Amino acid sequence: MAGKKRKEQQQQTLRHREALDADDFVVSKKRARPPKDRQHQREDKLISSDLSSKILKEALQQQKEILQEDEERNPTPFSAVSGDPSAAFDSDTEDVDGFDGFSETQSQYDVGEVEIDEEDEKVLAAFMSSSAGPQPTLADLIIQKIKEKDATVTEARPLPKLDSGVIDLYRGVGKLLSRYTSGKIPKAFKHIPALEFWEDILYLTEPEHWSPNAMYQATRLFASNLSVKKVQHFYNLVLLPRVREDIKKNKRLHFALYQSLKKSLYKPAAFFKGILLPLCQSGTCNLREAVIIGSIIQKVSIPPLHSSAALMKLAEMEYCGTTSYFIKLFLDKKYALPYRVLDAVVAHFMRFLEDERIMPVIWHQSLLAFVQRYKNELEKKDKDNLVCLIQYQKHHLVTPEIRRELKNSRSRGEKEDDAMSISSVSIINKPIEEDRWNFPEVPMEED
Repeated sequence: MAGKKRKEQQQQTLRHREALDADDFVVSKKRARPPKDRQHQREDKLISSDLSSKILKEALQQQKEILQEDEERNPTPFSAVSGDPSAAFDSDTEDVDGFDGFSETQSQYDVGEVEIDEEDEKVLAAFMSSSAGPQPTLADLIIQKIKEKDATVTEARPLPKLDSGVIDLYRGVGKLLSRYTSGKIPKAFKHIPALEFWEDILYLTEPEHWSPNAMYQATRLFASNLSVKKVQHFYNLVLLPRVREDIKKNKRLHFALYQSLKKSLYKPAAFFKGILLPLCQSGTCNLREAVIIGSIIQKVSIPPLHSSAALMKLAEMEYCGTTSYFIKLFLDKKYALPYRVLDAVVAHFMRFLEDERIMPVIWHQSLLAFVQRYKNELEKKDKDNLVCLIQYQKHHLVTPEIRRELKNSRSRGEKEDDAMSISSVSIINKPIEEDRWNFPEVPMEED
């Protein structure tokens, strides 16, 4: 009996296997058949080009009508496009690195509630240039070019001579970016860095009306895909005016714009030549702007050569009150500066030997930071000149510290034994081991 039961079980198992094999065969046959969608695609290839263009136009027109109806029923800030030409490509956008926007709790950045002393602001205002004009923008540059080519142009915002379809396309992109919050951006916008007349195309999108999150996305895009010289123009003509306008209007900086500034340091030379140096050269940089933008220099790691070149440029340019703040930031980073840069900083301070104005506290603090960090790398004649300087430019708290640092230190080229013989309480720091006379060319130099 047991043998019969085993035979019956084996027969049932064989029948099950045959049934399963038959099912697999049917499934494989079904999979072998081409899908219906591909058959339709083959048939679509047979449609003539004229007929396909007509179908595309009808589809775009129908899509515009649908979007207009949806906007009238349920208006939304961004997802419902207001029937502009960019609606044709907005549905084909893609998520850029999963950007979900910034949370509302981070919507503003104020550097920990920056407290600006009114007296300091008044003192620094005496060093601002009264003849400086407004910050130039991309729109100013493009409008000037258009008027130079065609003197008959009288419009307030003329359009460049481009194809009408391109103009409509990127004006639609500008409308989208003015309402952008998170997620997808138009693919047409991503093609701008590869275009020859990218500045004219960018002008059509009206960057001054972009949302802060759109500015962050644009900075990410251009910092990664444009050359240093081109992205410098974007920083100077688009990002910097927007940042200054936001600080002036809100007394703080939007978090997305602050992140844009941090992202712009991806190319340090472009950041310095497009944002920091033009800001100081404008002669109108106030203390609040200096503190907010300077906090980025404090937090982000910057290559020493770029920082050295930026410090030398700041020391050589015409003085503005907040320039001392940026000089102090670079000095506090404790870079091993070349002698050429140290001599430029010494010359910067010596320019105020016969200045009749009362120097702000930040000027004295930057001088103190300089002698504390680099006192052993200064020549003896430079130290003597600085001693004469602090006899004329004095601060009751800072000047005694500067004098003490200069007195109790060795000079450039002196050995430690010589410095010990000068003063028994001298503070000996390890000298910077570097070929100070071999200062290589850096990207900050003008081509």
